[in-house]
Parts: sequence; structure tokens; C-alpha cells
Amino acid sequence: MIRSVVLGVGSSLPRRVMKNTDLEGVVETSDEWIIQRTGIRQRYIAADDETTASLGEAAARAALASAGLTADDIDLIVLATSTPNNTFPATAVEIQERLGMRHGFAFDMQAVCSGFVYAVTTADLYIRGGLAKRVLVIGSETFSRILDWKDRSTCVLFGDGAGAVVLEAAEGEGTVADRGVLAQSLRSDGSHKEKLYVDGGPSTTGTVGHLRMEGREVFKHAVGMITDVIEETFSQAGITADDLDWFVPHQANKRIIDASAKKLGIAEQKVVVTVDLHGNTSAASVPLALSVAVGDGRIKKGDLVLLEAMGGGFTWGAVLIRW
Repeated sequence: MIRSVVLGVGSSLPRRVMKNTDLEGVVETSDEWIIQRTGIRQRYIAADDETTASLGEAAARAALASAGLTADDIDLIVLATSTPNNTFPATAVEIQERLGMRHGFAFDMQAVCSGFVYAVTTADLYIRGGLAKRVLVIGSETFSRILDWKDRSTCVLFGDGAGAVVLEAAEGEGTVADRGVLAQSLRSDGSHKEKLYVDGGPSTTGTVGHLRMEGREVFKHAVGMITDVIEETFSQAGITADDLDWFVPHQANKRIIDASAKKLGIAEQKVVVTVDLHGNTSAASVPLALSVAVGDGRIKKGDLVLLEAMGGGFTWGAVLIRW
């Protein structure tokens, strides 16, 4: 059978680092308060000349270099983002142009923090369906543009950045020993919309709006929803938590990551955590964490890696990949 194998990974971060102490002069908060409740120590904030497209382009170029490919080798670009450069066209098309890619097709995917997991699953379907041989999957966000910097419950949580992977069609035996995407589970439930959303949009207010969140409600639902899709993914692949080499969760909150891993029986040393470095970068958080763990040598060829995310909507999902 056809599998979608990861050939390369890359990332890009804005130039400016904003530490917790820098926020003490913006809202009533403290480094100790933020670390205790979230595990975040710093985040990156995009300058005026840094956009979702420019960060996504840089991450894409890094992933292509890692794969030993060029844009000419790519058939499809799927960009996961909730902060596009424009309402339309898709920011993926702008990245396609920036890369000098004059063939194939490109589109955006909007599932908020779950966007990258949704995008990898979508790319896998295009590859297995024979519509693309190589796909560039990007998660890129500039959440600083939609934050209310007077709301200390949200502005301390989010940051900007981008990550990307290159997937390629390869023959597999149809077993869990195959390299590539092995199993996935996606869910959504629109009844939770008001718990995490942006209070603006072209069709409602005609404005961009600001992010609004009921933090306690999100936390309350997160662990149960995350474990639900992960257990379904394990069942599809016929594995248990003990078989995993690495767990790469959405980097929203260290307490959610720890509680999820504990409930699933995933050993602490198998969990990739970068929330302290990047904050919550929404759809960029999983590929950024992947890039760090591949770059420092933790994730290696043949490793069994589980990706997971949950975002506004609510949306949530998991993907199992043999690296």
C-alpha cells in the first residue's frame, strides 16, 4: 500500500523574543505566575515585516533543504493557519509564489490549533489517492495580530512561528512497521464554539477581532478529548502507549500536556515539550516541536511518533507516524 513518509522538517521563528518579564510592563502579571500556570517562559512576536506567509516560506525552505528537494519537486502545499495574510486568496498560494512554484496547487486549512494534524491527514489522503506524490505541509501563525494585549488571561499564552514537513508517497507493506503515516483520528464539536473563538470576521463584524477564551472550560475538556482520539489511533494501529518512541503534543499548556501523558500512560521522557520556548503557536506548535526534536537528534528514522492537538471549535485529532 501507499504510505506518506516524512522526508524533511523545518521551522522559522520571528526575530523578537518576548520573555515573561517583558509582559510585566504590558499587563498585570509576573514571570512566576505564567510559569506556574502554563510552563511558558518566552514566546516570539512577529515584526511588521514578518507575516504568516514569510514565516511559512522560511519554514518551507528549511523543510525542503532537509529533504534534499526544491519547490519543483512538490505537487501540493497545504497550509494550516488561523491568521492568514489576507481573507483571500489563500496564504498557501502566496507561499507557492514566494517559493517560485509554478505548478501543482495550494490551499489553506482552518482548524485552529488542530490545523497541522488536520493538514497532515489531508495530505496523506491526497497522496494515497494518487493526486500528489510529494506534499509540503506547513503550520504558520501570527497570533500576536489577534491578541487583546489588555487581556492577561490570553496575551501571555500565544506566540508566532512556523513549522513544515515534506511528505512523499512510498510503498509500504500495510503493517505498523511501515514508515509514514499509519493511523489518524479527527473530531470536532461546534457546541463549544464560544469557549475559544475570535470575536470578529468578514461576514459578521467586518473586522479581524480579538481572541477570546474561557480558559477553565478549555482545560476541563482538553484532557478527555485528547485521550479519546489518541486511544482510537492506538486501536487502529494495534499498539499501546508502551510502543511509542515519542509523543509530540500541541504546545498549549504544560499542565495539559502532563495530564494527558499521565492519563495515557506515556512515560515523561517520551514527551516532547517546547511550550516553554515558543508559547502556544496554534497550528505551528506541533511542527515547531517536531523540528526541535528532530534537530537535536531525539526523533530518528524508524521511531514511532504520535502527534496530537486540540483547538477552537472545538477541533481535536491525533496522527501516528513511523519516522
